[in-house]
Amino acid sequence: MGKNNKLLSFIAVRNGFYFEVCIGITANALHLLFHVLSFFLKHRPKPTDLTTGHLTLIHLVMLISIRVITADIFEAQELWDDITCKTVIYSYQVIWGLSLCNTCLLSILQAITFSPRSSCLAKFKHMSSHHNMCGFLFLWVFNLSISTHFLISIIATTNRTSNSLMFVTKSCSLRPQRYLPRLTFHILGIFRDVPLLGLMALSSGYMVTLLCRHRRWSQHLHSSSLSPRASPEHRATQTILLLMSIFVLLYLLDCIVFSFSGMWWKSDPVHLFVQMLVGNGYAMIGPLVLINAEK
Repeated sequence: MGKNNKLLSFIAVRNGFYFEVCIGITANALHLLFHVLSFFLKHRPKPTDLTTGHLTLIHLVMLISIRVITADIFEAQELWDDITCKTVIYSYQVIWGLSLCNTCLLSILQAITFSPRSSCLAKFKHMSSHHNMCGFLFLWVFNLSISTHFLISIIATTNRTSNSLMFVTKSCSLRPQRYLPRLTFHILGIFRDVPLLGLMALSSGYMVTLLCRHRRWSQHLHSSSLSPRASPEHRATQTILLLMSIFVLLYLLDCIVFSFSGMWWKSDPVHLFVQMLVGNGYAMIGPLVLINAEK
């Protein structure tokens, strides 16, 4: 009876996660299509449109990658070889880092767009798409470089009874590294994540301050009953702030869940579902928030 209950819960978790991934992939694909059509129809783009489209593309690739990874967890028939393990896990880590960097960039760009003319940020308002493309190229090179240790540490699992390996999926494991290389890459990861989260917090605080100031100014000019609707710029800023809040919340939850688990793959299906849902929740929720805001 216990085995049947465990099998049923495993199947329910698998189907639930596949359903969530399907929603995320569909939403990201639709939002990316919206940006492509807007570009070809030559609508006047907003300063953040290119960055938002890039973030949507990143999330689409992330969800496709996690779908491939979970296939090796839930329904693996043939074990992956060493090259496949390295390619899939390395790609997912690079894309996850790009999601963090691009979200931070989106927050900064919206803060610049929303800043008043008297602000010192106003001189950055007229940056061309060329600058954005250079920024994207830097982010790709940076994250490709900082995740290279996965090309060394990820190996195909040959010995399922080994206690020295940290299982990532059924086919792939994380080989233990020496103390100095492991410490170096941990420090690099901290130097990437902490400043980016700090910049997100600063830009979000700046936007909240501007929104509160503008609200007080509007209430001074208009009675509450005659208060005008929020402008598109205000609504866009509120959407970006909501995205920042969702990202930071899920990032902190992901750190907590990962610190307690110590590995990605677990025999407990409920624990596995929570871990993957938290780790990839932003890629699923983000496009839904943006689609709702860009009616």
